[in-house]
Amino acid sequence: MARIILEDVSKHFGSVVAVDRINLTVEDGEFFALLGPSGCGKTTTLRMIAGLEKPAGGAIRIGDRDVTELPPRERDVAMVFQDYALYPHMTMLDNIGYPLKVRGVPKAELLARVTQVARSLGIDHLLERRPAQLSGGQQQRAAVARAIVHHAQAFLFDEPLSNLDAKLRVEARGFLKYLQHEVGVTTVYVTHDQAEAMALADHIAIMDQGKVIQVGTPLEVYRRPQTVFVASFLGNPPMNLLPCRLDLANRQVRVNAAGLRLDSVPHWEHLATRVHDGEELILGIRPEHLTLHASETPQAFPGELYVTQPLGAESLVILQVGDKTVSVRLFTDEPPRLARRVWIQPDPNRIFFYRSSGELIA
Repeated sequence: MARIILEDVSKHFGSVVAVDRINLTVEDGEFFALLGPSGCGKTTTLRMIAGLEKPAGGAIRIGDRDVTELPPRERDVAMVFQDYALYPHMTMLDNIGYPLKVRGVPKAELLARVTQVARSLGIDHLLERRPAQLSGGQQQRAAVARAIVHHAQAFLFDEPLSNLDAKLRVEARGFLKYLQHEVGVTTVYVTHDQAEAMALADHIAIMDQGKVIQVGTPLEVYRRPQTVFVASFLGNPPMNLLPCRLDLANRQVRVNAAGLRLDSVPHWEHLATRVHDGEELILGIRPEHLTLHASETPQAFPGELYVTQPLGAESLVILQVGDKTVSVRLFTDEPPRLARRVWIQPDPNRIFFYRSSGELIA
């Protein structure tokens, strides 16, 4: 069993709090992603799990052992670094096979396992080359192969696909997910790429400023972001966020920037018991939950066409609404022909309301 548990784990660099008393549980065999912007603490968290950084406080458990004070070699984890960390004097065969060699795996078995993993990542023809003879993407795949070939208790990945081109990144994602599913190894994966996290992970932890903001399945987090930060970070394009206020007397939500008055949204009674009259709120709605109309429509607000971006099977329309921009996703492979002024209608069942401090009004 390789369940990973972090209890009140912190890390300081001088006066800077890099990780602030986080608590996480990664279940045995789970693919778990740490997602967030640069500097949020996700890589530091991964390095503490690996034993490369010592926590300032808290405890880390892997399986049935408290590994907080153990050195990396005693934790039985395999890590892929963002900067590859390949031995320049070794061939790819020796680099990938090194974890097996130090464990005394017989040469024939070592060669067979290295070849199999290298073939899966499309680098089996490069095994006799050294790192300097490879492209950055090829080196990255060799680093991934080196981690995979060692059947450790846990895999730790620090943005391992960041240097691959788009096609290879998609292929490598598929391979990593397939491999993790087949082998069943507990995996912690650090990325700032939300598409990667959504595609690969069983659960995601969104981090910001050293804290874990929200944990859930990719769809749970996407469908119900608990804060404005999560709503604005997860989604491409992110959720539209517009200032609004509650008008209890008229049972309306007034959207400040748009002049829109939404009459008794479906969760009105629930909302009205949690906020006071005239309270400033933030209305959130995803681009795919908006529709466009050529003329004035009830429960819709006007916008000025800013730009249309055809994206193949869909189109993204960006509109100016007061001093805000609003994104609308249209599921059509035909670029829409729109007038300068259009009307934007939200699906009332898909609207979220956040307090001005950023928390979802649950």
